[in-house]
Amino acid sequence: MGIKEVARAAGVSVGTVSNAINRPEMVAEETRVRVLAAIDQLGYVRSESARHLRAGSSKIIALLVLDMTNPFFVDVASGAERAARDAGLGVMLCNSAQSTAEEAEYLSLFAEQRVRGVLVTPADTTGRNLAAFERHGIPFVSVDRVVPSAEGCSVSVDDIAGAGLAVRHLLDRGHRNLAYVSGPMQLTQCQDRHAGALAVLRAAGADAELRHIETERMDVAAGRDAGARLLGMSPRPTAVFCANDLMALGLLQALYGAGVAVPEEVALVGYDDIEFAAAAAVPLTSVRQPAFRMGRSAADLLIEETGDAADRHEHQRIVLQPELVVRASSMTARGEHG
Repeated sequence: MGIKEVARAAGVSVGTVSNAINRPEMVAEETRVRVLAAIDQLGYVRSESARHLRAGSSKIIALLVLDMTNPFFVDVASGAERAARDAGLGVMLCNSAQSTAEEAEYLSLFAEQRVRGVLVTPADTTGRNLAAFERHGIPFVSVDRVVPSAEGCSVSVDDIAGAGLAVRHLLDRGHRNLAYVSGPMQLTQCQDRHAGALAVLRAAGADAELRHIETERMDVAAGRDAGARLLGMSPRPTAVFCANDLMALGLLQALYGAGVAVPEEVALVGYDDIEFAAAAAVPLTSVRQPAFRMGRSAADLLIEETGDAADRHEHQRIVLQPELVVRASSMTARGEHG
Protein backbone atom coordinates (compact mmCIF):
# COMPACT_ATOMS: atom_id res chain seq x y z
CA MET A 1 0.00 0.00 0.00
CA GLY A 2 1.56 3.28 -1.15
CA ILE A 3 1.07 6.99 -0.72
CA LYS A 4 -0.84 7.23 -4.02
CA GLU A 5 -3.53 4.87 -2.72
CA VAL A 6 -3.83 6.96 0.44
CA ALA A 7 -4.20 10.14 -1.62
CA ARG A 8 -6.87 8.50 -3.77
CA ALA A 9 -8.82 7.25 -0.72
CA ALA A 10 -8.68 10.66 0.98
CA GLY A 11 -9.50 12.58 -2.23
CA VAL A 12 -6.35 14.72 -2.03
CA SER A 13 -3.02 15.03 -3.82
CA VAL A 14 0.10 13.04 -2.99
CA GLY A 15 1.71 16.29 -1.84
CA THR A 16 -1.11 16.90 0.63
CA VAL A 17 -0.64 13.41 2.08
CA SER A 18 3.08 14.09 2.45
CA ASN A 19 2.39 17.39 4.17
CA ALA A 20 -0.20 15.83 6.49
CA ILE A 21 2.46 13.37 7.64
CA ASN A 22 5.55 15.57 7.68
CA ARG A 23 4.25 19.14 8.04
CA PRO A 24 0.76 18.90 9.55
CA GLU A 25 0.69 22.65 10.30
CA MET A 26 0.46 23.27 6.55
CA VAL A 27 -2.74 21.22 6.14
CA ALA A 28 -6.27 22.18 7.18
CA GLU A 29 -7.45 20.20 10.20
CA GLU A 30 -10.39 18.64 8.36
CA THR A 31 -8.11 17.50 5.52
CA ARG A 32 -5.48 16.16 7.90
CA VAL A 33 -8.09 14.11 9.77
CA ARG A 34 -9.34 12.68 6.47
CA VAL A 35 -5.80 11.73 5.41
CA LEU A 36 -5.03 10.09 8.76
CA ALA A 37 -8.29 8.12 8.58
CA ALA A 38 -7.31 6.83 5.12
CA ILE A 39 -3.85 5.88 6.39
CA ASP A 40 -5.39 3.93 9.25
CA GLN A 41 -7.99 2.25 7.05
CA LEU A 42 -5.47 1.16 4.42
CA GLY A 43 -2.71 0.19 6.84
CA TYR A 44 -0.21 2.44 5.09
CA VAL A 45 3.21 2.58 6.77
CA ARG A 46 5.69 5.27 5.79
CA SER A 47 9.10 3.69 5.42
CA GLU A 48 12.32 4.56 3.68
CA SER A 49 13.23 0.88 3.73
CA ALA A 50 10.04 -0.42 2.10
CA ARG A 51 11.92 -0.79 -1.18
CA HIS A 52 14.41 -3.09 0.54
CA LEU A 53 11.64 -5.28 1.91
CA ARG A 54 10.03 -5.62 -1.52
CA ALA A 55 13.41 -6.61 -2.90
CA GLY A 56 13.83 -9.14 -0.09
CA SER A 57 17.05 -7.43 1.01
CA SER A 58 16.25 -6.47 4.62
CA LYS A 59 18.87 -8.00 6.90
CA ILE A 60 17.23 -7.28 10.27
CA ILE A 61 14.80 -9.45 12.20
CA ALA A 62 13.16 -8.14 15.37
CA LEU A 63 12.83 -10.00 18.66
CA LEU A 64 10.22 -8.70 21.10
CA VAL A 65 10.32 -10.33 24.55
CA LEU A 66 8.27 -9.90 27.71
CA ASP A 67 11.04 -9.07 30.16
CA MET A 68 14.66 -8.38 29.27
CA THR A 69 15.63 -8.57 32.96
CA ASN A 70 14.71 -12.27 32.97
CA PRO A 71 17.78 -14.41 32.08
CA PHE A 72 15.43 -16.89 30.39
CA PHE A 73 14.82 -14.38 27.60
CA VAL A 74 18.53 -13.64 27.37
CA ASP A 75 19.04 -17.31 26.51
CA VAL A 76 16.18 -17.18 23.99
CA ALA A 77 17.79 -14.12 22.39
CA SER A 78 21.17 -15.87 22.26
CA GLY A 79 19.66 -18.77 20.33
CA ALA A 80 17.88 -16.44 17.91
CA GLU A 81 21.00 -14.34 17.42
CA ARG A 82 23.09 -17.39 16.62
CA ALA A 83 20.67 -18.59 13.93
CA ALA A 84 20.42 -15.09 12.47
CA ARG A 85 24.19 -14.65 12.41
CA ASP A 86 24.61 -17.96 10.61
CA ALA A 87 22.20 -16.66 7.99
CA GLY A 88 23.99 -13.30 7.63
CA LEU A 89 21.24 -11.40 9.48
CA GLY A 90 21.12 -9.12 12.50
CA VAL A 91 18.66 -9.05 15.43
CA MET A 92 16.94 -6.00 16.91
CA LEU A 93 16.00 -6.83 20.53
CA CYS A 94 13.10 -5.01 22.23
CA ASN A 95 11.20 -5.37 25.51
CA SER A 96 7.42 -5.11 25.89
CA ALA A 97 7.69 -5.16 29.71
CA GLN A 98 4.59 -7.41 29.74
CA SER A 99 2.54 -4.45 28.44
CA THR A 100 0.07 -4.95 25.60
CA ALA A 101 0.25 -1.23 24.78
CA GLU A 102 4.04 -1.26 24.49
CA GLU A 103 3.84 -4.42 22.42
CA ALA A 104 1.49 -2.69 19.97
CA GLU A 105 3.86 0.29 19.72
CA TYR A 106 6.83 -1.93 18.97
CA LEU A 107 4.94 -3.92 16.35
CA SER A 108 4.03 -0.64 14.68
CA LEU A 109 7.69 0.38 14.78
CA PHE A 110 8.74 -2.92 13.20
CA ALA A 111 6.25 -2.34 10.39
CA GLU A 112 7.53 1.20 9.88
CA GLN A 113 11.13 -0.01 9.78
CA ARG A 114 10.17 -2.86 7.47
CA VAL A 115 12.14 -5.53 9.27
CA ARG A 116 12.57 -8.88 7.54
CA GLY A 117 10.43 -10.66 10.15
CA VAL A 118 9.51 -10.67 13.83
CA LEU A 119 10.02 -13.10 16.70
CA VAL A 120 7.57 -12.23 19.47
CA THR A 121 6.59 -13.49 22.89
CA PRO A 122 3.05 -12.05 22.90
CA ALA A 123 1.94 -9.94 25.84
CA ASP A 124 -1.54 -9.66 24.31
CA THR A 125 -2.96 -13.16 24.55
CA THR A 126 -6.18 -12.11 22.75
CA GLY A 127 -4.23 -11.97 19.49
CA ARG A 128 -5.51 -8.49 18.60
CA ASN A 129 -2.04 -6.93 18.37
CA LEU A 130 -0.78 -9.69 16.09
CA ALA A 131 -3.95 -9.55 13.98
CA ALA A 132 -3.34 -5.84 13.40
CA PHE A 133 0.30 -6.54 12.55
CA GLU A 134 -0.53 -9.30 10.06
CA ARG A 135 -1.95 -6.85 7.54
CA HIS A 136 1.55 -5.47 6.91
CA GLY A 137 2.58 -8.78 5.38
CA ILE A 138 5.67 -9.19 7.55
CA PRO A 139 6.15 -12.79 8.75
CA PHE A 140 6.30 -13.48 12.49
CA VAL A 141 6.89 -16.43 14.80
CA SER A 142 5.44 -16.67 18.31
CA VAL A 143 8.07 -17.68 20.88
CA ASP A 144 7.40 -19.36 24.26
CA ARG A 145 3.64 -19.37 23.78
CA VAL A 146 0.90 -19.99 21.27
CA VAL A 147 -1.82 -17.49 20.41
CA PRO A 148 -4.57 -19.74 18.96
CA SER A 149 -6.17 -16.94 16.94
CA ALA A 150 -2.90 -15.87 15.27
CA GLU A 151 -1.53 -17.22 12.02
CA GLY A 152 2.12 -18.07 11.69
CA CYS A 153 4.63 -20.41 13.24
CA SER A 154 5.26 -20.87 16.96
CA VAL A 155 7.82 -22.51 19.21
CA SER A 156 6.77 -23.22 22.79
CA VAL A 157 7.24 -25.65 25.67
CA ASP A 158 4.65 -28.05 27.06
CA ASP A 159 3.94 -26.08 30.23
CA ILE A 160 1.20 -28.45 31.40
CA ALA A 161 3.72 -31.29 31.39
CA GLY A 162 6.37 -29.08 33.04
CA ALA A 163 4.09 -28.14 35.91
CA GLY A 164 3.19 -31.78 36.31
CA LEU A 165 6.86 -32.65 36.75
CA ALA A 166 7.22 -30.06 39.51
CA VAL A 167 4.13 -31.02 41.49
CA ARG A 168 4.65 -34.75 41.09
CA HIS A 169 8.14 -34.30 42.55
CA LEU A 170 6.75 -32.44 45.58
CA LEU A 171 4.07 -35.08 46.11
CA ASP A 172 6.73 -37.78 45.96
CA ARG A 173 8.57 -35.95 48.73
CA GLY A 174 5.48 -36.32 50.92
CA HIS A 175 3.92 -32.85 50.57
CA ARG A 176 0.16 -32.50 50.49
CA ASN A 177 -0.36 -28.81 51.33
CA LEU A 178 1.02 -26.94 48.31
CA ALA A 179 0.87 -23.44 46.88
CA TYR A 180 1.23 -22.23 43.30
CA VAL A 181 2.68 -18.73 42.80
CA SER A 182 1.88 -17.31 39.37
CA GLY A 183 2.06 -14.10 37.44
CA PRO A 184 -1.07 -12.59 35.83
CA MET A 185 -3.44 -15.40 34.92
CA GLN A 186 -4.24 -13.89 31.53
CA LEU A 187 -0.78 -15.13 30.49
CA THR A 188 -1.03 -18.51 28.79
CA GLN A 189 2.02 -19.87 30.61
CA CYS A 190 0.51 -19.11 34.01
CA GLN A 191 -2.76 -20.76 33.00
CA ASP A 192 -1.08 -23.87 31.62
CA ARG A 193 1.25 -24.29 34.59
CA HIS A 194 -1.72 -23.97 36.93
CA ALA A 195 -3.68 -26.52 34.90
CA GLY A 196 -0.76 -28.96 34.92
CA ALA A 197 -0.30 -28.61 38.66
CA LEU A 198 -3.99 -29.17 39.35
CA ALA A 199 -4.19 -32.20 37.08
CA VAL A 200 -1.39 -34.01 38.92
CA LEU A 201 -2.71 -32.95 42.32
CA ARG A 202 -6.21 -34.23 41.59
CA ALA A 203 -4.83 -37.52 40.36
CA ALA A 204 -3.02 -37.88 43.69
CA GLY A 205 -6.24 -37.92 45.69
CA ALA A 206 -8.51 -35.73 47.77
CA ASP A 207 -6.00 -35.19 50.59
CA ALA A 208 -3.78 -32.97 48.40
CA GLU A 209 -4.44 -29.21 48.28
CA LEU A 210 -3.16 -26.43 46.00
CA ARG A 211 -3.58 -22.80 47.06
CA HIS A 212 -3.03 -20.11 44.47
CA ILE A 213 -1.14 -16.83 44.92
CA GLU A 214 -1.40 -14.58 41.86
CA THR A 215 0.97 -11.65 41.33
CA GLU A 216 0.85 -8.71 38.91
CA ARG A 217 4.31 -9.39 37.48
CA MET A 218 6.79 -12.24 37.23
CA ASP A 219 9.93 -10.83 38.82
CA VAL A 220 11.89 -11.06 42.07
CA ALA A 221 9.89 -8.29 43.74
CA ALA A 222 6.64 -10.13 42.98
CA GLY A 223 8.16 -13.25 44.53
CA ARG A 224 8.97 -11.35 47.73
CA ASP A 225 5.40 -10.05 47.87
CA ALA A 226 4.09 -13.58 47.37
CA GLY A 227 6.37 -14.75 50.18
CA ALA A 228 4.84 -12.22 52.57
CA ARG A 229 1.37 -13.51 51.67
CA LEU A 230 2.50 -17.11 52.08
CA LEU A 231 3.90 -16.40 55.54
CA GLY A 232 0.49 -15.13 56.60
CA MET A 233 -1.32 -18.33 55.64
CA SER A 234 -2.54 -20.73 58.29
CA PRO A 235 -1.80 -23.53 58.01
CA ARG A 236 1.20 -22.55 55.92
CA PRO A 237 1.87 -24.64 52.79
CA THR A 238 4.84 -26.97 53.13
CA ALA A 239 5.78 -26.73 49.44
CA VAL A 240 5.58 -24.03 46.77
CA PHE A 241 5.73 -24.24 42.98
CA CYS A 242 6.49 -20.90 41.28
CA ALA A 243 5.68 -20.12 37.65
CA ASN A 244 9.22 -18.87 37.06
CA ASP A 245 12.60 -18.80 38.78
CA LEU A 246 12.67 -15.06 39.41
CA MET A 247 9.57 -15.30 41.59
CA ALA A 248 10.99 -18.40 43.28
CA LEU A 249 14.18 -16.51 44.13
CA GLY A 250 12.18 -13.60 45.53
CA LEU A 251 10.12 -16.03 47.58
CA LEU A 252 13.32 -17.64 48.85
CA GLN A 253 14.51 -14.21 50.01
CA ALA A 254 11.25 -13.60 51.88
CA LEU A 255 11.37 -16.98 53.60
CA TYR A 256 15.02 -16.53 54.53
CA GLY A 257 14.30 -13.09 55.97
CA ALA A 258 11.52 -14.52 58.12
CA GLY A 259 13.74 -17.32 59.42
CA VAL A 260 11.84 -20.05 57.57
CA ALA A 261 14.17 -22.86 56.49
CA VAL A 262 14.15 -24.10 52.90
CA PRO A 263 13.58 -26.99 52.30
CA GLU A 264 13.11 -28.17 55.91
CA GLU A 265 9.99 -26.04 56.52
CA VAL A 266 9.00 -25.07 52.99
CA ALA A 267 10.16 -26.87 49.83
CA LEU A 268 10.49 -24.73 46.71
CA VAL A 269 10.43 -25.41 42.96
CA GLY A 270 10.83 -22.81 40.21
CA TYR A 271 10.46 -22.82 36.43
CA ASP A 272 12.93 -21.97 33.60
CA ASP A 273 16.19 -23.13 35.24
CA ILE A 274 17.97 -19.83 34.68
CA GLU A 275 21.68 -19.65 35.53
CA PHE A 276 20.99 -18.05 38.92
CA ALA A 277 18.84 -21.00 40.02
CA ALA A 278 21.86 -23.21 40.69
CA ALA A 279 23.78 -20.32 42.31
CA ALA A 280 21.10 -19.39 44.86
CA ALA A 281 21.84 -19.54 48.61
CA VAL A 282 19.77 -22.72 48.55
CA PRO A 283 20.22 -24.16 45.02
CA LEU A 284 16.81 -24.09 43.38
CA THR A 285 14.99 -27.09 41.96
CA SER A 286 13.55 -25.94 38.65
CA VAL A 287 11.75 -27.08 35.51
CA ARG A 288 14.23 -26.49 32.71
CA GLN A 289 13.05 -24.97 29.46
CA PRO A 290 15.36 -25.33 26.46
CA ALA A 291 15.53 -21.54 26.01
CA PHE A 292 18.49 -21.35 23.61
CA ARG A 293 17.01 -24.08 21.44
CA MET A 294 13.64 -22.31 21.50
CA GLY A 295 15.16 -19.06 20.23
CA ARG A 296 17.21 -20.78 17.58
CA SER A 297 14.30 -22.93 16.34
CA ALA A 298 12.02 -19.89 16.12
CA ALA A 299 14.62 -17.91 14.17
CA ASP A 300 15.22 -20.85 11.83
CA LEU A 301 11.50 -20.97 11.02
CA LEU A 302 11.41 -17.23 10.38
CA ILE A 303 14.51 -17.36 8.18
CA GLU A 304 12.99 -20.20 6.18
CA GLU A 305 9.75 -18.26 5.72
CA THR A 306 11.56 -15.14 4.52
CA GLY A 307 14.24 -16.83 2.43
CA ASP A 308 14.53 -18.20 -1.08
CA ALA A 309 12.20 -21.11 -0.27
CA ALA A 310 9.46 -18.92 1.18
CA ASP A 311 6.92 -20.11 -1.38
CA ARG A 312 7.32 -23.67 -0.09
CA HIS A 313 7.18 -22.74 3.60
CA GLU A 314 4.46 -24.31 5.73
CA HIS A 315 3.60 -22.92 9.16
CA GLN A 316 4.64 -25.16 12.05
CA ARG A 317 3.83 -25.22 15.74
CA ILE A 318 6.77 -26.80 17.54
CA VAL A 319 6.28 -27.91 21.15
CA LEU A 320 9.44 -28.70 23.11
CA GLN A 321 9.56 -30.87 26.23
CA PRO A 322 10.79 -29.59 29.62
CA GLU A 323 12.76 -31.50 32.24
CA LEU A 324 13.00 -31.30 36.02
CA VAL A 325 16.38 -30.40 37.54
CA VAL A 326 16.36 -31.38 41.23
CA ARG A 327 18.48 -29.40 43.69
CA ALA A 328 18.56 -28.71 47.43
CA SER A 329 15.48 -26.47 47.67
CA SER A 330 13.12 -29.45 47.50
CA MET A 331 15.20 -32.41 48.63
CA THR A 332 14.12 -32.78 52.26
CA ALA A 333 11.15 -35.12 52.54
CA ARG A 334 8.24 -33.87 54.62
CA GLY A 335 8.68 -34.95 58.23
CA GLU A 336 12.41 -35.70 58.10
CA HIS A 337 13.24 -32.71 60.31
CA GLY A 338 11.03 -32.20 63.37
